[in-house]
Amino acid sequence: MPLLTRSPRILIITGEASGDLHGANLAAALKALAPDVSVVGVGGPRMKAAGVELIHGIGHLDVIGVIGPTALRVLAHRVLSLRRYLRQEPLDLVILIDHPGLNFHFARVAKQAGCRVVYYIAPQIWAWRPRRMRWMQRRVDHVLVILPFEEELYRRAGVPCTFVGHPLLDEMALPYDRHRARSAFGLPPDARVIALLPGSRMGEVRALLPVMLKAVRLLPQDGGSFRVILAVAETVNRDDIKRMCDESGLDVRLVSGDPNGVMAAADLLFAASGTATLQAAIIGTPMVIVYKMSWLIYLIARLLVRVRCIGLANIVAGRAFIPELIQHRATPARLAAEARRILEDAPYREGMRAEMARVRSLLGSPGASARAATVVLEQLRRAEART
Repeated sequence: MPLLTRSPRILIITGEASGDLHGANLAAALKALAPDVSVVGVGGPRMKAAGVELIHGIGHLDVIGVIGPTALRVLAHRVLSLRRYLRQEPLDLVILIDHPGLNFHFARVAKQAGCRVVYYIAPQIWAWRPRRMRWMQRRVDHVLVILPFEEELYRRAGVPCTFVGHPLLDEMALPYDRHRARSAFGLPPDARVIALLPGSRMGEVRALLPVMLKAVRLLPQDGGSFRVILAVAETVNRDDIKRMCDESGLDVRLVSGDPNGVMAAADLLFAASGTATLQAAIIGTPMVIVYKMSWLIYLIARLLVRVRCIGLANIVAGRAFIPELIQHRATPARLAAEARRILEDAPYREGMRAEMARVRSLLGSPGASARAATVVLEQLRRAEART
């Protein structure tokens, strides 16, 4: 690929830890394709390690869990500082990664400042606010999507769009070997293993983990007791999780930093709705999706959400081939019943695995970051030609 005729300056804006990871991979791909590119950003340690010059004085913009006037003042200061940076600094292009709460605002500021705007890992507004696609048509020059059906939805709304594949395929060391994963966690190769993935926020964990633990206790033990393993997210309190597991009376092995290994080691997963369901589908481990929230939020979501399923694997497949137990249906008895069906009905279990393989094929091939970087450089050329 020919390099740009001048050294461009790109700003990458991320929010959560996952955005920091995707921003780092994208920055590394940009530098590999165009070594003269200068990348500055709002992110974390992964982006810094990838050679991104983090903007001094502006930390993460993640608003999840922000409470109290002090925390809100810190967030407001960071937002105002980034607004000034967008208006005052010479930038060729701004890349927004996920995090629609604030990135929608920064898209408007960046366009007003005369920057070309690319949105990578577009927010799932098709599920809850499809009219915002029209808003993106005015504020975003190009959208890079990671789910196969999103490309048509954005193009139908008049938003230039490219499907680049899912970055999970770059992060996951496929294929996973179950025996090797079990050996790493000290699990017998012939044991029956259930893995718990109760979420990445303590609110989710407190709502879902007791249901999951009670469901395990309801499963028949005639074939020998189940081994239980739990993937602890880096964003939750491990001590609180250990206390909940101890109170359940179950021997639960807690694993931090290796959710994919936990999924690969298991015969069955109980998973909170989220990206983990897509990871599990890529690995090929049968699962039940569980989710609960406050009734007020649930009722609001019922009014806003436009999709039948909440699990990403089901959404990509176009049908609910993985059972979803949401809100009042998320009970220990129902969860145990779904688990028994998966464990005891071989044709049903293998059919789920076959559909998971289809979902994986729909997500594209590895190399999402490189493909995204190629589109970004094309957008830079257009910006240069316009100038």
